[in-house]
Amino acid sequence: MKQFTFKIGDLRNFTRKPFDPKDYILSQEIDSAVKVALTLHQPLLLTGEPGTGKTRLADKIALELNRQDDSFHPEPLIFNTKTTSTAQDLFYTYDALKHFHDANIAKTRGQDAPPITNYIELRALGKAIAMTNPTAVEESLRPAEAKKARNVVVLIDEIDKAPRDFTNDILNEIERFEFFIKELQEGDAKAGNTIRKADDRQIVVIMTSNSEKNLPDPFLRRCVFYNIPFPDRTRLLEIVDTQFADLSKDLKDSLVDHFEKIRKIVNRKPPATAELLSWFHILQMEGFFAAGQKLDLANEDHRRLLRHSYSVLVKTQEDLEAVEKLLSS
Repeated sequence: MKQFTFKIGDLRNFTRKPFDPKDYILSQEIDSAVKVALTLHQPLLLTGEPGTGKTRLADKIALELNRQDDSFHPEPLIFNTKTTSTAQDLFYTYDALKHFHDANIAKTRGQDAPPITNYIELRALGKAIAMTNPTAVEESLRPAEAKKARNVVVLIDEIDKAPRDFTNDILNEIERFEFFIKELQEGDAKAGNTIRKADDRQIVVIMTSNSEKNLPDPFLRRCVFYNIPFPDRTRLLEIVDTQFADLSKDLKDSLVDHFEKIRKIVNRKPPATAELLSWFHILQMEGFFAAGQKLDLANEDHRRLLRHSYSVLVKTQEDLEAVEKLLSS
């Protein structure tokens, strides 16, 4: 084969349904965990396999709280934790290098140095605090969403990636919901006072972790904890229905059965619900659903399509070889 068998235009025309928080299926256990966290005003720490909906739950919580109380911002403010993250990063960043560069240029031109606030950006928790109390923040730093005081959901995603000091350093800040911008205190005597959450507003903190093992005990004691289990077969079918409700029951049953067999075989990284939905989308793109037939491993066309689609579900050669044996068993 010297050329691709597909046309890029056809791929561009294929669209998958974007995630809609309204479609997120809440279990009674998740509902209870969120209720406890809101009642106690404590962060909700979510663990579970990658791809089981930990991050998406924050979107659902923000949407549902906004539906009940429109003073809640309808989307979560997200902090994506990195291995280099510090506690300050959760509140704001300061671009010292660009500030120094621009100040030198201004000096050579005989101009006033640009204001330091041009180089400060509020991040998820700092922005949330400012949104609850807009007048506590300099106008140039005030979030566009803070035209009026809001309640806010904040997602701190994959907190286990951060250095151990990160979780210890943010304990008090999360309890008090306050911070100060030290660069403003150094540069402007009129600015830089501590910025605090308004007493009559609420910040709901959701944290996700792929493992609670890396988190210190004092941190865990101050959180409401919930581990999202992998969905059972009934729940998997409900999840599939959120995007593929028109498919026949027999077809969905046969594919979910095959998916569960793959999960039992794969050792390195069993596919999760995110991969399940991606797999369905690939099968849809390949025209597998057009005939409306349930999966039949005796059908050579079905086996060929499955082989091509396994790259979505399996991530190592060893697991791929094990899964392909399903087609000959």
